[in-house]
Amino acid sequence: MTTARSSRASNHAVLVVAIVVGALSTGVSAHRLDEFLQAARIAIEPDRLRLELSLTPGIAVADVVVREIDRDRNGVLSPEEQRAYARQALSAMALRIDDDPLRLDLTVSAFPSVPAIHGGNAPITIHAEVVVPSLAPGRHRIFFRNQNAPATSVYLANALVPESDDIAVTGQERDGDQRELTIDFTVRGTPASSRRWAWLSLFGALAAGVPLMRPMRKVIRAAK
Repeated sequence: MTTARSSRASNHAVLVVAIVVGALSTGVSAHRLDEFLQAARIAIEPDRLRLELSLTPGIAVADVVVREIDRDRNGVLSPEEQRAYARQALSAMALRIDDDPLRLDLTVSAFPSVPAIHGGNAPITIHAEVVVPSLAPGRHRIFFRNQNAPATSVYLANALVPESDDIAVTGQERDGDQRELTIDFTVRGTPASSRRWAWLSLFGALAAGVPLMRPMRKVIRAAK
């Protein structure tokens, strides 16, 4: 008797979970049909910032997006049209580091075919970057705002895990619709660009025959 009740309870729980998951899946699908999903990811490196955009028009808004890209209305997204649209999207992004405005430069983009975009599940990917001056060790802050196609868009924004040990992301804050993202991060030790200049200075001094080691020995003796 107990086993039978447990089995019925287990089956009921599985059914409830299946219904909830199905409802959530249906809700997500319906939500994306008439929305332009824009996901932004920011990577912080010692000497540059990289932005990765994934733009996915839902079925109901795909035609509007295609018309905006396909300016000659021939049904084909030429490389020139793709670059123009990518740069247009980037121009709607605001990026600052420590309150200094930065200008993003397009590096690469990839566009699906027109039929794939009309299918409502094919992302346009845009990558951009900006070279930043050497950052002093310590705390810094990045501010990002996505103002591309605000009437039909939903937004996501995140910082990527830094590849360099010199960078540590310490916090992220977003506004209600994730159109804006603030990233707090720390630069540890000497930035990579400063280290490169230090090595170049060392090699230049050696090439010029400057006796670098002799003064160092004097300092060590004085310390003793």
